[in-house]
Amino acid sequence: MGETRIRTTVGNQTIEARLHDNPTARSLIDQLPLTLDFSDYGGQEVLAAPPSPLTMEGAPAGESAPAGTIGWYAPGGVIVLYYADVGRYNGIVRIGEMDGDASLLSGWNGSRSVTIELAD
Repeated sequence: MGETRIRTTVGNQTIEARLHDNPTARSLIDQLPLTLDFSDYGGQEVLAAPPSPLTMEGAPAGESAPAGTIGWYAPGGVIVLYYADVGRYNGIVRIGEMDGDASLLSGWNGSRSVTIELAD
């Protein structure tokens, strides 16, 4: 199948990205397009819960998440967009990578609407 190109839109800014070819990422692709309210967590990431949990089939017990990673944090049931490097934690699954500047996700107060959709 290969990687799947997606577009993540925050306000009038867009970050092009790609989702990996793994079962967890495919379970997100099956739910696209999505518009979710993301909020900052820990000054390193923004996160939101999708309508349905993503599968952990074949996923590692945990991974690290360098800045620009799109991840699934299974214990919290949330999609995570990392704008800072995060060390290895049990429950993190890397499902994609942002190709644009992830720093536009930093410094949020409160939540913001984010749309994730397949790229044309």
